[in-house]
Amino acid sequence: MAKAEKTRARILDAAARQFRQRGYAAVSLRSIAAAEKMKGGSLYYHFSSKDEIVSEVLNIGIEMVQKAVETAVADLPGDATHDQVIRTAIKAHLRAFLEHSDYTSANVRIFAQLPKPVQKSNLAARAEYEDCWRGILGNAERDGALNPGTDLNIVRLMLIGAMNATLEWFDPKRGSVDKLADRFAEMVLTGISRGGDETQMEVPI
Repeated sequence: MAKAEKTRARILDAAARQFRQRGYAAVSLRSIAAAEKMKGGSLYYHFSSKDEIVSEVLNIGIEMVQKAVETAVADLPGDATHDQVIRTAIKAHLRAFLEHSDYTSANVRIFAQLPKPVQKSNLAARAEYEDCWRGILGNAERDGALNPGTDLNIVRLMLIGAMNATLEWFDPKRGSVDKLADRFAEMVLTGISRGGDETQMEVPI
């Protein structure tokens, strides 16, 4: 990377960390610059405003998760079942979201705090990631792997929303991200009702 690109990346890293920890309103160009031991005016060489920075942080966060999911699914063998694809996608999303990045966490924590124009600038990245899940679920439906009449829009929105909400309550001391992903997948794929079956559903611990 060129020097300017490295500096830009450091600024975004510092901003993502502060947005995650402090929220949108409490973070200023001055505080971002101070974290990188820069003069406030120097930031304007790389970004025209705080909102330009936050917009890029949001987009990077979504793109990180999408890349993690798409890569994990692409690495599966060609004969992988739809259950395996969905389980893999859930695990990749949660790993990227909970283990690796200030960007992914900042995206969820500050989105509702942002001015409408900044929110709007992130909608294209969000829509592209939702398309990734449309493909995963749509393929499963096409091949008859889902219950007839399943509303894929509701499933997609519910699943992504539930996975993102883990940011507020997940405690790694109580179990790993992979175990959490297994539980998510089990509930999505088999449900929580016994459906008249007297045998109790077993869920991995």
